[in-house]
This record gives sequence, C-alpha cells and structure tokens, in this order.
Amino acid sequence: MKDVNVGICGLGTVGGGTFNVLTRNAALIAGRAGCNIRITRVASRRNRDDIDLGNIAFSTEIFDVVNDPAVDVVVELIGGYETARELVLAAVRNGKHVVTANKALIAVHGNEIFAAAEKAGVVVAYEAGIAGGIPVMKAIREGLAANRIDWIAGIINGTGNYILTEMRAGREFTEVLKEAQDLGYAEADPTFDVEGIDAAHKLTILASAGFGVPLQFDKAYTEGIASITPYDIAHAEQLGYRIKHLGIARRRDEGIELRVHPTLVPKSHLIAQVDGVLNAVLVDGDAVGQTMYYGPGAGDEATASAVIADIIDVARIVASESKLRVPYLGFVPDALENLDVLSMEDIQSAYYLRITALDRPGVLAKIASILSEHGINIESIMQKESEVKDGRIPVIILTHTVQERQINRAIEELEFLSDTDGPVVRIRAENFN
Repeated sequence: MKDVNVGICGLGTVGGGTFNVLTRNAALIAGRAGCNIRITRVASRRNRDDIDLGNIAFSTEIFDVVNDPAVDVVVELIGGYETARELVLAAVRNGKHVVTANKALIAVHGNEIFAAAEKAGVVVAYEAGIAGGIPVMKAIREGLAANRIDWIAGIINGTGNYILTEMRAGREFTEVLKEAQDLGYAEADPTFDVEGIDAAHKLTILASAGFGVPLQFDKAYTEGIASITPYDIAHAEQLGYRIKHLGIARRRDEGIELRVHPTLVPKSHLIAQVDGVLNAVLVDGDAVGQTMYYGPGAGDEATASAVIADIIDVARIVASESKLRVPYLGFVPDALENLDVLSMEDIQSAYYLRITALDRPGVLAKIASILSEHGINIESIMQKESEVKDGRIPVIILTHTVQERQINRAIEELEFLSDTDGPVVRIRAENFN
C-alpha cells in the first residue's frame, strides 16, 4: 500500500485533534483511503506536552513543511489571513496539495488561491472551515450536484447561537458573552463571532458553491447580535418566533442575496430548535427540496473529522495519480457566473419592529398610517398597558413581507414622529417556505 506523507502546520485545538485522530484511526483511515497516510512533519509556534510526536520531525518554522520535498499534503491550521495565504500559495507553488480549516482565508483570498492551484494542478480542500464536523460542502458540491440551489440559510456560528439560546432565560448579552468566554466558546476578542464576520466568511463560501459564483466576501452584509435584548427575545417568542443569528444566501433573477443578521424564525421550524453551540445549515434545491445538515460546528476532533475527510480525498488522488477531482467551488471555473450581490435595500423580508411610543391617544393610528403609506401591511401588533413606563409604551409590530427600502423609509418617518422616542428596533423575519 502506497504511503502519502502529510505535514501539519499548527498544533492548536484543531491541529492537535487532527494529529490524534489520524494517529488513533490510522488503520481504519488507510482502509478507506487505499493508502497509508503518514504524518511526517509538524510545525507550530510551540510543541504540546500532551501530544507525543515520537520520531516525527518538529519545527517552529511553518514554512519548513511546505519546503520539505517529502511532504505530499500540507495541512494549514494556523488561521488568520496573510501568513496563511503566503503559506498556502507557497505550498501550491511547490506542487503540494493543501487541506485547510481556514474559512477567513478562503472567503477573502479563495479566488486567488483556487486560480493558482488550478494552474499548478493541485487540490486545495477546505470542508472543515465551513461548519466544523458537518460535511455540508461535500453535500452541496457532490450530493446535491443535480440541483439548482435556490437558497441556503444557516446557524453557522456556535458562539452566537449559544448566546441567543441562553438569553431566552432573560439573561443579558454581556453576561452570557462573559460566560461563553469562560467556557472557551468565545475568544478573548469575540468580534468575529458576535458581529457576524465569522458567519459571513462561511456564508460567502456556501453561496459560491451553491450558486456557482466567485467568492465575494467584501459584498456580504453583516449585522451582529450585541443589540438583541431579552425583551425582544421574549416578545418574539410570544409571537411564535425564535431569534437566531443566521447567514442567508438566496438566488434571485437580479442577483444573489448575501446577508448575516439576527432573524425571527417560526418556533415550529427545525432550525429554530437548534440550540447551544451547535450549527445547522438548510439547503433548498429544486429537485430535492429542503435538506438540513446539523451537528457540532467547532471542537478539536469534530473539526478534525472534516479535516481528515479532506486529507483522505486528497490522498486518494496522490496515491492513484488521478487527474479527476471535484472542482473547488463545485463548478468548473469557466462555468462560474458573475452575478451581482444585491443591496440590502433590494432584499425582501418580513419585519419585527419595536417602537417606543408616548402613551397618547391616536399614536397607534399614526404608526399604522405611516406603514400603510409605504405599502407595509401589519400581520400582528402587540401593546401592553402594563408595560407603560415614564409615559412611554413599547409597540411591537410584525409586518408582512416587503422590500427593505420600504421599511427603511418608514422607520425614518417613525423616528421623526413627535409621538415616538428613540430608535426603532428592527429584526428581519423569515419563514423558509
């Protein structure tokens, strides 16, 4: 049985998990790959006392891996943008295949990296970067290859999902974020997670593979969860909805939607019932209908599962010297379409609005009149006299589906009213029918 040599760059959480699973399941993996997958070199800023590297060459210089002529597959697990980009491109130039779990790298530099890999005749695989242990990219690129994908929507950041889940008990955002950091679910700097940047990286890649378009991370709309309050979560529940932080990509005749934001989802929908740090991705295809992919979106061995699945795919190519491979984004490069990413003003959604109104006669009529003037129909309205405080009362409105530009104009007028106080809270709502 032929040997395929792997070099691992980065021995952190995912790197350690990858090393451990590759070592522990070596015989099983060889049986599935049709070759022996051997770790021959590891590079990391520091070694780990809890991992026994045995006779495997170790270095603190990651470029030692890409420059080692014996290494067939470089596994990039260092994270970040520029150093990872230099590492991957150097590996490609040296004729080595690459496996990465770095969604930020692929979302931002993927077009350049895939073009270089295509020219060099090597593979760059990235399944683990999208949803940890959930093989959703393989499903989209291979299992659903016969389908026209109409939309993709998902909980693709476990930190945000954990925070919103815990806030249903009435807890404040800052309290739950601190807990998530203490538990290791959130980084010391949680910006990428709570502001939607991490989810936007993943959504960019999902949309490209689903719709056959180039990667366009810079055009993705991102909105975080820091402004979500227990009050809005509770009132959404009363209306029959749950607030989830979703990435949504939808193909339309005019282009594609690419957006990450808090979203009201009917409580009866499966994705509304995904709690804690788990991820879930819905994919709607014209032939198969809706499918959902659910499981751990992070973690050492869960993510390592996807990393090693990519290593196995690449090892089969190396061992068989095959030229057959799945295109990077599921479409051959010449088939990619340059579709526009639509402005948020052009997207369509239903909306949850919370308006702080002065407790005066006729205020509701004025609010309803403004919404009507902008072609916005009200599905439900909630106002509780028991919530009057300092002469102000929250008015909760759920609208029918309209264009975002209509809501924007209406909100401008509502905030200008002398009968309202402060900004209008707006959360989009989706039914996924």
